Amino acid sequence: MPELPEVEALAAFLRENAVGRVVARADLAAVQAIKTFDPPLSALAGLEVTGAARHGKFLDLDVSGLHLVVHLARAGWLHWRTGLPAVPPKPGKGPLALRVHLAPSDSDPPAPGFDLTEQGTRKGLALHVVRSPSEVPGIARLGPDALEVDADTFARLLAGRSGQLKGALTDQTLLAGIGNAYSDEILHAARLSPFKMADKLTDDEVLRLHDAVRATLTDALQRQVGQQAATLKGEKRSGLQVHARTGLPCPVCGDTVREVSFADTSLQYCPTCQTGGKPLADRRMSKLLR
Repeated sequence: MPELPEVEALAAFLRENAVGRVVARADLAAVQAIKTFDPPLSALAGLEVTGAARHGKFLDLDVSGLHLVVHLARAGWLHWRTGLPAVPPKPGKGPLALRVHLAPSDSDPPAPGFDLTEQGTRKGLALHVVRSPSEVPGIARLGPDALEVDADTFARLLAGRSGQLKGALTDQTLLAGIGNAYSDEILHAARLSPFKMADKLTDDEVLRLHDAVRATLTDALQRQVGQQAATLKGEKRSGLQVHARTGLPCPVCGDTVREVSFADTSLQYCPTCQTGGKPLADRRMSKLLR
């Protein structure tokens, strides 16, 4: 799932490559992806792209005051293209959700643009055309940005949250921008169990966790901003210490990275670094190390 660093890097890529260009047309290929009808998607045609921004894990393309807001969900991505096909795509065929054609400039006659795609059968990618990003319900509910929250505010947020740390870090209404992968990385860096209760942390643990949030996300941003859209996924994978590394040695201590599986997701952790050497039970209600 694209998280804060990847979405910020995509916004930076669009600021460099799309801002200043005019939208020639937008072809919708996945009808279920569009969540708004006023303004219509067709209203973007003929307008200039004037900015690109991020709200949590939402990507926001400013098109002369209208906003194309995208949530890439679990398996969505943006692909920059040149020489896009003139024939509109057939709805419901393949992973394509939206194709945005941009008018060519004098310096690059092949018309550029981008595709928004989503792999797999479980579709969650969402498109909104709005006059203000705050009209998107998911944005209106966002908590403070994970990179902007200070240590005192962070401590207050956790103190008021009952539940496990993994769930707290990924709750977008509490803290915006962190998903499954970076929450694993942050908890590993902070040396904390994903099942520890958020409102039971000591002052030292809260400080370690806040430092880990900033360091993990900042490092990922520094590696990814400036990359081409096509290389961002690989750059993310290359920096992971525990997430998606089940069975491999922890790069910090050498212990084997373990996994806890749920119905539709999983988490990874290092027992030596995070749980005192004890493996967590492979179920959500584990009693270990709360």
